[in-house]
Parts: sequence; C-alpha cells; structure tokens
Amino acid sequence: MKPNREQAVFAISLPASSGSYRLKRVVECALGGMLVILCLPLMAVTAIIVWVSLGLPLFFTQARAGAGMRVFTVAKFRTMTAARGPDGALLPDHMRQAAATAVLRRLRFDELPQLLAVLTGDMSIVGPRPLPLATVASFGDLGRLRSLVAPGMTGWAQVNGNTLLSDEEKIALDLWYVAHASLWLDVRILLLTLKTIVFGERVNEKHLKSAMEFLLRHSCGPQPRGMMR
Repeated sequence: MKPNREQAVFAISLPASSGSYRLKRVVECALGGMLVILCLPLMAVTAIIVWVSLGLPLFFTQARAGAGMRVFTVAKFRTMTAARGPDGALLPDHMRQAAATAVLRRLRFDELPQLLAVLTGDMSIVGPRPLPLATVASFGDLGRLRSLVAPGMTGWAQVNGNTLLSDEEKIALDLWYVAHASLWLDVRILLLTLKTIVFGERVNEKHLKSAMEFLLRHSCGPQPRGMMR
C-alpha cells in the first residue's frame, strides 16, 4: 500500500464520550498547570542555552492544524537555524543545530512552551502531533479523521518509533489512537514517553503491525502522503 494524496474512504468513530472529554480536560489542565510551574526553571535554562547556542529569536512559531482543523499557532524553543544550501533549500536538520540544542531536542525540552497551548485548549498533552494545515488537508479524509482529537505534545506515533517511521506508519498509528483514545491509553503513552526520552526512539513492531492492520481494515483506497514531524 503506497501513500499518495488521493482521498480515502475511512470509517471510524470517536469513542470518547463528552464526559470522558471533560474529564480529560480537567486532568490536563491540572497536570499542565502544575508542569508549567515546575518547569519554569527548566524553561529558563533552556532559553539561555538556545540564546548562547543560536542567538535570537528564542522561539520557533508556526501555524498548525488543531482539533477540527482549526488553525492555531504552535511555539517551541528554537533548536535549529534557517541555514540553506547553494540551491536555496534548507540544510538537513543535523547541519542546522548546535550540539547543545540537539540535546534539548533529544530530551524534548524544546516542546515545553506547548504546555501553555494545553492550558488554552489548543493542544492536549497526548494526541497526534500538530501539523501544518496544508499537510493535514492533503491527507484528505484521513486528515479530517486525524483531527477529530486535539493535537498533543506526545502521541502514539512518537512512542512507537517517531522519526524512524514512514509517514504512512505515523498516520496509521495516529488513527489507531483516535479510534482507541482513552484516559488510560494517555497515561500509558506518557509513561512510554519517559521511556523514550531515557532510552531513545525504537520501533515497536507489535504496535505498528496492529496500527497498519487497523488502517487496512477500515480504509478503502490509497493513503495520503505528507510531511509529518
């Protein structure tokens, strides 16, 4: 099954009830607020490292698609420069980051400002990663279904391989999460996120196989292609 930009017929329903959603928001706001306070010193240190390593600006901001494909602005600490090659294209990631900012990215400290987006309701702590609206729209029906839930700071794809996965594998994992979303799954993803930070990214073949089989069972037609980071 090779990805392309054509729309696919895909039928899943969002399992969480409105009561479950409200509970998730209460938990996220409480946890997010606590983490913002606890992480203030860490964010200050991160800002200093970015300033010393890359200079200003300290933050990278970009419009991304939220729940229902509503556009919001995501912010993270800047870990790369905008250096381009002779052809005008951006250089590879590893050539645009300093050693210190590479560590920040590895530990996901650059994502900490997104806790504020969690408090405002633009993001969740757990969910598919936020992508540019044009990218999500290019997924057709799959992009619309992926946006049934709010984007998250971490997600099922991020703890099952992340940068080691293809776009098709990431969207399969994202849609599996949408169809199986629950508070307990979110707790599991948070624990796996800590494991990933400590031990690095690894592809979970069992989870990936389940997600790909889920995508095949529920879709009729080819899948989309897009840049998923």
